[in-house]
Amino acid sequence: MNAFIGHLGIWIGVLGSAATVAMCCTALVRTGTRSIAHIRAVVLLPILGAVIATFAMERALITHDFSLAYVASNNSRETPLLYSLTGMWSALQGSILLWVLILTGYLLAMAIRFRDRLDDRLFLVALAITGVVALFFFYLIAGPADPFVVASRVVADGTGPNPLLQDNLLIAFHPVFLYLGYVGFTVPFAFAIASLITGRIGEGWLVATRRATVFAWSCLTVGIVLGAWWSYQSLGWGGAWGWDPVENVALLPWLTATASLHSVMVQERRGLLRIWNLSLLVATFSLTILGTFLTRSGVVVSVHAFSNSGIGPTLLAFFAVTVLVSVSLIGWRGDRLVSSGSIDAPVSREGAFLANNLIFACFAFVVLLGTVAPVLVEAVSGGAISIGRPYFDTFTVPLGISLLFIMAIAPALPWRKAGSGVMRARILVPAWSALVMLALLVALGVRGFVPLLTFSLGGFAAAAALRQLGLATLAAHRHGLPLWRGLVGRANGGMVTHLGVICIAVALCASTSFATRTLVTLRPGASTVTDGRTLTFVGWQTVDAPAAKGYLAKIRIGGDGVFRPGIVNFDNSPSSTAMPSIDSTPTRDLYLELASGAGLGLPVSIEVISEPLVMWLWIGGAICALGALLALIPGSRRRPTDPSTVLLPELLEASPVGGR
Repeated sequence: MNAFIGHLGIWIGVLGSAATVAMCCTALVRTGTRSIAHIRAVVLLPILGAVIATFAMERALITHDFSLAYVASNNSRETPLLYSLTGMWSALQGSILLWVLILTGYLLAMAIRFRDRLDDRLFLVALAITGVVALFFFYLIAGPADPFVVASRVVADGTGPNPLLQDNLLIAFHPVFLYLGYVGFTVPFAFAIASLITGRIGEGWLVATRRATVFAWSCLTVGIVLGAWWSYQSLGWGGAWGWDPVENVALLPWLTATASLHSVMVQERRGLLRIWNLSLLVATFSLTILGTFLTRSGVVVSVHAFSNSGIGPTLLAFFAVTVLVSVSLIGWRGDRLVSSGSIDAPVSREGAFLANNLIFACFAFVVLLGTVAPVLVEAVSGGAISIGRPYFDTFTVPLGISLLFIMAIAPALPWRKAGSGVMRARILVPAWSALVMLALLVALGVRGFVPLLTFSLGGFAAAAALRQLGLATLAAHRHGLPLWRGLVGRANGGMVTHLGVICIAVALCASTSFATRTLVTLRPGASTVTDGRTLTFVGWQTVDAPAAKGYLAKIRIGGDGVFRPGIVNFDNSPSSTAMPSIDSTPTRDLYLELASGAGLGLPVSIEVISEPLVMWLWIGGAICALGALLALIPGSRRRPTDPSTVLLPELLEASPVGGR
């Protein structure tokens, strides 16, 4: 029954996506209310099909329907309800189904958001392109990645999900936010391609899709941070980011999307960087497809990656077609994309945004090269190379420091040209903040060129952002508005986001530069002092769950309670799974991992990793999400320079209170 319902939903989605594309193409040729009515009807079918298929899969997982091969491989009767529900995105086929569900949700949201513009050619083309993308992913779950394949032999119990996917609550949120970000970039990509096809090269479509882009970016940011938090808590290596290939492919579209969000303001304000912005949107969407290929084809080895599958060539072909068509369209419209003006001076707001974009582009290239080079070498020569942390740190640390510097000075720069007197007045307080920060750190005994430079620039950038927010808040007060209005709008929300990024940068630098590792061996009742904290081995605790058995070592840390690092053996896994335990404070984490010894009455060996400021990674991620939310709230408005280029009768935001 579940297989029948699931396949029914998939084929409703296939036909609905195809009908959406066909109706949009028909409306482009035949204008009239009938065509528009047909679009409004058929656009409901893809989301309906996706919901039906998702319902069937979740029903199969909850009821342990092992007649489905997917359920038998990723579920068991002992799997808790939460991890039965999350089992839909725990493996390849179910993850593509989640992708389809989210994509059809965006498709429906587009139709609702622009319901009064269904006769606009640019919107019709954008809706058709989104429908084509939906049709492609429906094809994947209808054929090579079918999650409703019936098992050749029905088993009494399934093997259960991967142990790493059933020991942490974050698995319920991290993939969902990641996919909301990944898939959300389809919307601005579709409008960018539609503008090239229709010749509507003006800035109107940027205004129409700005909030969709910010929403996708914020979801991807939250997804990446939650993924780092999950890795930190579950993988037992004491870190949050290891330049793993799957981590990298999530970071790549984030880098290009961040660059796009900055440079689009230059296009809206000055009409510059049109080709650059289109290229960034194309690159962002293309990198999501490339990342999907790398993580779902088995070509990279990672604890996060899915196993080998047959969809790799199909995804690679779709990626190649996307890039080829996009580049061809940009070349075709190249003469109309050339800006009439130019950047007046390097030391200006637009000059800073251009430098910011170049750094982000270099950052993305470094990460992309380090991620795909091993794959290319193996494909071409059959050899194997390994590119690890030393390569990434060598190139990305200077780039990250450069971005902090741009974040520090850009808010003080005016458009067009910066006068020396204006600059001195605007950066005086932030610069003194950086010097005070540097002196304080040296007095506290902090050493190292990179940490001191990072912390000082972080103080500089934070003071610059707070200065802007303070001015905006004062402007709101002068206009008789509530003070919180000084925090909303694209520019002010962006400054809040900058504060979050600064927290993450400082926390990463501190936790990697000043981490210490100590191996302690204790008998029951014995104590030791590590990093100024008293650790006492209380004793052993057994784990005897239906699907897992193991031992936990009870460690008391000062008066903060008892922590339980251990090792657990899941029934469906031949290897043991580490269960680290973390004493987390705003200033320092003590990360406990069981190194050896697992038995009642035996001594225990614990690896204690002391890492400063780790908590600020997660706080910084929350601040970034808050900033993105504030950026989505409309601020004050002004009319665009050229109303004829606007897709919708919307007004561009720009004011000292809540503008850009």
